[in-house]
Amino acid sequence: MEDVKLGVVETKFADIIWRQEPLSSGELVTICREELSWKKSTTYTVLKKLCDKGIFQNQEGRITSLISRQDFYAARSTKFVEDTFDGSLPAFIAAFTSRKSLSREEIAEIRDMIDSSGGADHRLGNRK
Repeated sequence: MEDVKLGVVETKFADIIWRQEPLSSGELVTICREELSWKKSTTYTVLKKLCDKGIFQNQEGRITSLISRQDFYAARSTKFVEDTFDGSLPAFIAAFTSRKSLSREEIAEIRDMIDSSGGADHRLGNRK
């Protein structure tokens, strides 16, 4: 995926699709009218833009994603860390925690993520 950015409105729109997919273009128009107060033409214009970016596809009036919400935001997060912290996740965490303390639950959740990624096991295995 190229460096695709979404504005605030595009993000709300994308979240609607990710939450509801697969859905028909008619269903999408109805949801956008109710949730975003959009006209049909606005919905189709933004949909085409995000299809052109390779995030969604509209095949015969059926809207589906080409990239999951999780994968999209994982790629965006990786790009942010690369651009802002020279790719250093520890530098990002240091900057983040200098302004906001982590709760015990957040710390435990992060430790679990590290442990499940194999990072801790891999490092321990190399200490032989």
